Amino acid sequence: MGNQLQRLREAKNMSREELAQQINVSRQAVYKWENNKGYPDIQNLLRLSEIYETTIDELIKNDPTLQRKINNNQDESKELDDEEMLNPGFYIGIIIIFLGIFLGITLGNLIVSTFLNIIGTLIICFYKDILKFSKNIKKDFNEQ
Repeated sequence: MGNQLQRLREAKNMSREELAQQINVSRQAVYKWENNKGYPDIQNLLRLSEIYETTIDELIKNDPTLQRKINNNQDESKELDDEEMLNPGFYIGIIIIFLGIFLGITLGNLIVSTFLNIIGTLIICFYKDILKFSKNIKKDFNEQ
């Protein structure tokens, strides 16, 4: 991507300083982009595509390293979404919430129902944190 950015800048007869002023970044940032020591963020890519009269797609397609980085980030975010649904805390929390609703309906006890619904929701939201906390307590207990 760096070579392409430099080639496009030179085709417009612009110095790094002039480009940096138009985008509102430092000259060093432009230098880093052109020497593959960093990548412009999405807003700067938009500005570059406007200045160079090209598409972001064209800027990115010619850089396999950036494409791999984008694909890896997408894969990681997808894995996190899948991981959340496979989290046992989600199922435990749902069971406790349904138990609270069932007991609230059959026993008419609103306090127990509300308490179980709150506990179930907290387990769904903070299951991983609860596990970390309990592991730390166990670790601390074993060290003493």
